[in-house]
Amino acid sequence: MAKLLLNLRNVPEDEADDVRALLDEAKVDYYETRPSLWGISAGGIWLRDAAEQPRVKALLDAYQQQRGQAARARRAAELADGSAETFGSLLRTRPLFVVATLLGMAVVAALVLLPFLLLSR
Repeated sequence: MAKLLLNLRNVPEDEADDVRALLDEAKVDYYETRPSLWGISAGGIWLRDAAEQPRVKALLDAYQQQRGQAARARRAAELADGSAETFGSLLRTRPLFVVATLLGMAVVAALVLLPFLLLSR
């Protein structure tokens, strides 16, 4: 019976390509479902044989570990050379966006807390 290996919702295309290449290299029998037209299903990568899941899971865990280390190294390099996006750099480049976002967060927090404040009186 088939087993879902990777839900493709919010998965970058390069990561999905890497997973496909990893599965092809390991000679794993898999298939892929595409996202639905209405956005209900995001698609996924499925194993045809669920018995292969422990082996494939170990491969994916190693891949994710490597990808995480590469992302952390890339972020550290960006911070070191000053090209990383930080709150300060975002505030300098898009001040209206930052102020609008902070105001929106304050409005949402106020609306959530309003019933508790009204009940405490």
